[in-house]
Parts: sequence; C-alpha cells; structure tokens
Amino acid sequence: MTYWYDGQWIDGDTITLSIRDPALIYGANTFTTLRVIEGQLHHPATHWLAHRDRLLHSLNSLGWPEPDWPRLEMAAAQLARESAVLRVVILADGREWIVGRSLPADWQTRRDQGVIAWLAVGPTYQRAIAAQKTGNYLPSWLALTDAQRHGAAEGILVDRDGNWLETSTGNLWGYRDRGPDGPQWLTPELGEILPGIAREILIESLRSRGETVTELPWSPELVESLDAIAYSNSVYGPVPIHTVLAPDGQPLRDRPTPRDRLKFLQTLWP
Repeated sequence: MTYWYDGQWIDGDTITLSIRDPALIYGANTFTTLRVIEGQLHHPATHWLAHRDRLLHSLNSLGWPEPDWPRLEMAAAQLARESAVLRVVILADGREWIVGRSLPADWQTRRDQGVIAWLAVGPTYQRAIAAQKTGNYLPSWLALTDAQRHGAAEGILVDRDGNWLETSTGNLWGYRDRGPDGPQWLTPELGEILPGIAREILIESLRSRGETVTELPWSPELVESLDAIAYSNSVYGPVPIHTVLAPDGQPLRDRPTPRDRLKFLQTLWP
C-alpha cells in the first residue's frame, strides 16, 4: 500500500515516529474518516468540506497549528481516486498522515441485516475530550473489542447516570412512532458525544423533508419507548441495531424494527 505522511508518499504499512512523539505517547492527533463517492474527494456526497471544517475546529480548540491544506488536499484527492475510504490524521505539530482503504467487507450486510450492540457500562468506557475526534480513542476501542467478545458488533457508551451516549464508532439514532410529540426521530444531544458528520447531515436532511428530529438525553426510560434504534457514521451511514445486550451479555432489547423507517433513513446516506 502507499500512504501520505508529512509531505511524502510512502510505500508499505509501517510508519516511523520518534519514541518521544506525543502522537505516539499520548495520541496527540485529530482525525476524520470519510467514505469517498465515485473516487472524488470533492463529490458533494463525500462531504469533504464538512470533514475539513471539523478538523479545523478541533485544531483551533486544541490550540494546534494547521497543516499545509493545499498539500493535504492534493494528497487526499489522489488517494481518493483509488480508495473507497480515507482516514485523514493531523498530528499536534501540523504533520498530516492520510491512508486509503476499501469499504469494509460487511458494509452491505450491516446495512441490510443490522447488528447486535453491547452496553458498555463503567468508567473504562468514558471518553476524554468527547467533543473532539482525537487519537486518544482508547475507551471507544475497548468498548468495541469488549463488545466483540460478547458476540456484538458495536459497543454503546453510557454516562454516569446510565444515559446512552453513542456507539464505539458512531452516533445513535432512534425512531418513535407514537410519542407525546407524534412520530419523530431522536438522537442524543451534543455535549458528551462526538458531533459526527453523518449525524449532522442526516439531521439536516430529515428536517428539510419535514421530519421531526429531537436532540435530548437518552435515559433508559426513553430508550424503552423507541420503536427502532440505529447508529450512523460516515463509512456505513445508518445501520439498524436489532438487539442490545446487557453488560453481562444477556439480551436487554430484542424486538422487530420498522424497516421502512430505517430504510428511509438509509436513503439519505446511500
């Protein structure tokens, strides 16, 4: 494979970093992962500008220097021509690192059949700097790997009060057909979650079509009232969650979902 790092094309799957590099020791970087449409970085459905804006916001929030944007975009555009997915990383001193890859092998299966998720409860799974997508991603990675040990594809992170926040790789979505405010989509409010690009675009798309979207805390009682649950990220788009396992691995939620509403959500992120 060939990837881009700090102004150079490098062949291979290893990278050379100083043993004192904060990116290695502390995860001092910010990154974004995007699905490339038709090999074009600037295709409207690739949403590169939204990803770039979030990177810039993170850099400004953390007080880190910006990369050489024209150089970064040149390399990203070239990798996009032959990659379905790009991961763009900016280290704390402005160095850029871009890797391309194929779509996950289970991309279509997940969207069609949905997944099992596992409730990741405890301080081990609580993310630091939750509003920024940094290289210090250990809690989410632990939630994902522990979920996989329970036979699930995703972990669901919760706060200290038991409210559901997000999954190990995406944002949560719910649909309720009969609620106090009528049919509506629900997603956890910002604050302790990552402001996902897919989340942002889907909210805008739903509201532009006259759908009601409510952002609020997801208490266990609210979750119980939902007719359908899904998660979204920029690679998979919306993915149904048909079963949720409790921390001990026993089924907590296992019910049929209204596929027509989730299919509709998926049409907004094809």
